[in-house]
Amino acid sequence: MGILNVTPDSFYDGGRSLEKGAVKRGLEMVDDGADWIDVGGESSRPGAEPVSLEEELKRVVPVVAELASRGVTVSVDTTKSEVARRSLEEGAEIINDISAFSMDPDMAAVCRDYGAASILMHMRGTPSTMQNNVEYVDLISEVCDFLESRLSYAVDNGIEREKTIVDPGIGFGKSREGNLDIIRNLSRFTALGRPILAGPSRKSFLGLAGAAQRLGGTLAASTVLIMNGADILRVHDVKEVRRAADMADALKEKG
Repeated sequence: MGILNVTPDSFYDGGRSLEKGAVKRGLEMVDDGADWIDVGGESSRPGAEPVSLEEELKRVVPVVAELASRGVTVSVDTTKSEVARRSLEEGAEIINDISAFSMDPDMAAVCRDYGAASILMHMRGTPSTMQNNVEYVDLISEVCDFLESRLSYAVDNGIEREKTIVDPGIGFGKSREGNLDIIRNLSRFTALGRPILAGPSRKSFLGLAGAAQRLGGTLAASTVLIMNGADILRVHDVKEVRRAADMADALKEKG
């Protein structure tokens, strides 16, 4: 999954996709090996403040429409049901909800009505508050229990379980050691019986240097994640991670 930030405050590219042309960047990532593009119009970096519905629609929907019209598989990173609805109408196929349907009571119904695949992620609080409490008694068990409860919620609201993907939320309400613990123990999430998405890309737990200096850590984390059961990687550096992922898959097959 290639990350396409159409925000001016992305922690990684600082809005570069806005300046260079979001559609062009999305197509470049497809050429580099992305299977689909995840379009987001509201930053979810730690401490990020929400944007208005109108602003998010303005940022996201035209990009989704253009990419979908060119045959690109598109997911939309949003917690707002109206953004999801308008994006699905324009050809998006997947909704990536970092709140796991908890921030907008209408989100599950929108995904159900449009037959969209849904990504359910673990996070405490909101992006602006999630790092205020990163202590757990048993991190892996607590995240697993949360994801199972949100899967049950989705099914209870008419979404087919087969159309769900789970994301343990690396970087969302976890300490550095907690993030490493998730990577080491990712195989435990296979018990949920759903594809696992992981997003380690360029995040601060990989090192103290700026985000642009974290490619090496991203590649190492991505490789271990695949070996431990990740099905989908959400990344900025598609070309480099694709090469690492293909090799990790090959090594895993021979193991």
